[in-house]
Amino acid sequence: MRQRYDRAGRAVYRDKRWPALRLAAKRRDGWHCVQCGHKRKLEVDHIKPVRDHPELAFDLSNLQVLCGSCHSRKTRLDLGFDPLHPERAKWRALLQMND
Repeated sequence: MRQRYDRAGRAVYRDKRWPALRLAAKRRDGWHCVQCGHKRKLEVDHIKPVRDHPELAFDLSNLQVLCGSCHSRKTRLDLGFDPLHPERAKWRALLQMND
């Protein structure tokens, strides 16, 4: 069974300012993942998490655009999980090439 984590940013994502800020981040980062360059399945990530730095929730300089895979990897590491096993990472990369 998976452990559930409370989303500290829930109020941020429901705020009326979030859609405009999200769009501004995507425009600034050229509509691609800042880590791998992928242009699909983009998400806007808080560099310093809202749970630790709520004062930066609406600060554009604390946002970056990541693809779903890079965002999942960053979140997993932020929460203290181990990085993916290299073999699993290779398999995931292979699947993404066919995406």
